Amino acid sequence: QLQLVESGGGLVQPGGSLRLSCAASGFTLDYYAIVWFRQAPGKEREGASCISASGSTTNYADSVKGRFTISRDNAKNTVYLQMNSLKPEDTAVYYCAARKTYGSSCPFYGMTYWGKGTLVTVSS
Repeated sequence: QLQLVESGGGLVQPGGSLRLSCAASGFTLDYYAIVWFRQAPGKEREGASCISASGSTTNYADSVKGRFTISRDNAKNTVYLQMNSLKPEDTAVYYCAARKTYGSSCPFYGMTYWGKGTLVTVSS
């Protein structure tokens, strides 16, 4: 079964950190760009960060730039999202998604596989 599974969400105080993981099973992530999307209550889903299949390109939404870092470990078939200096407005369900691409392409659309999401709540 081909699937992505997110983990690492939870409750954290403002200013705190969390690291999300996106693990693939049933296929290898080597040839896939990975995007972390998030959807806050009552808001549209937005792309937070993307990493290319090669790992050479990363993109971030302005709202998370400088605070979030995306990385990948192909040996573990896993992509990570390190989130620092968290704010209440970062509260959302975070989803990872995969799209087969080549080289340094890092699209926020046309995703093939989706995880079910992990909830991040930033609150004091």
